[in-house]
Amino acid sequence: MNVLGIEVSSQVKLHARYGGVVPELASREHVQAMVPVLDEALRAASAGLDDIDAIAVTHGPGLAGALLVGLNFAKALAFALSRPLIGVNHLEGHIYAAWLERTEEPEFPALALIVSGGHSDIVLMDGHGQYRRLGETVDDAAGEAFDKVARLLGLGFPGGPAIERLAAEAGTSAGRLPRARLERPYDFSFSGLKTKVQRIVRGEEGEAPPAVSLAASFQESVVDSLVTKAVQAASNYGACDVILAGGVAANSMLRAELTERSPVPVIAPPPALCTDNGAMIAAAGYRRLLAGETAGLGLDIAPGLRIG
Repeated sequence: MNVLGIEVSSQVKLHARYGGVVPELASREHVQAMVPVLDEALRAASAGLDDIDAIAVTHGPGLAGALLVGLNFAKALAFALSRPLIGVNHLEGHIYAAWLERTEEPEFPALALIVSGGHSDIVLMDGHGQYRRLGETVDDAAGEAFDKVARLLGLGFPGGPAIERLAAEAGTSAGRLPRARLERPYDFSFSGLKTKVQRIVRGEEGEAPPAVSLAASFQESVVDSLVTKAVQAASNYGACDVILAGGVAANSMLRAELTERSPVPVIAPPPALCTDNGAMIAAAGYRRLLAGETAGLGLDIAPGLRIG
């Protein structure tokens, strides 16, 4: 699928001062950015409103306030233009970023490793719109753990890029940090790892190593946990491809390690398409439109929506 026009309005600088996303502020910024973002995306595509065939919109999971702003705007647009409305699961959108700007599409069954601030999931995709969730996080998601450890190290928000930059400067790591062992083989847990880093930073386990070394050890632990379980699942379920999706998929160590260890080809969108964007929602919506799956104007938000 080709991207004709894309525009992203980032709120990173707004929320950085608070060390994380403030839901009320996020909703207000959505209201202010919605029309300018649409106008700029149309301009980039050299298109007008009449050129739109259908409207895809995220209706969950996510922050309720922000979801309401986007969904109501999409409903108004669909009503005004008499165009079909398609509700898209946000996580499904991340998976479909793998279809953007590619000449060859992923083959099924495909294993998707979805790694973001709120989610760490392993999903087997048997076909378009067909998902089996094999594993998920039982506490902190990988991206959330990155943010929390970044705060412990005084690195600011968002934590993932900050830790990756600092870890790249490390000559050596601070040693091996724990990997959680869980009853379900493809589930994740990063809360214990975060607590371990907290104890080290506070000096509860002796003299704390330099932050640069601790960042490297932390990143190594997270990446190893994600890659090990994704590789095992891909092998056990006979996947043809592994799709790396979500904001944390922009992490260069994760991309390299998964590519090296995977028994099958790894498809990772360009970093700019790993973070939240409208093109990935459009890609997922397009597939649902082809399948005749549209929603009426009664579509509601589902903040806790799951996939598979």
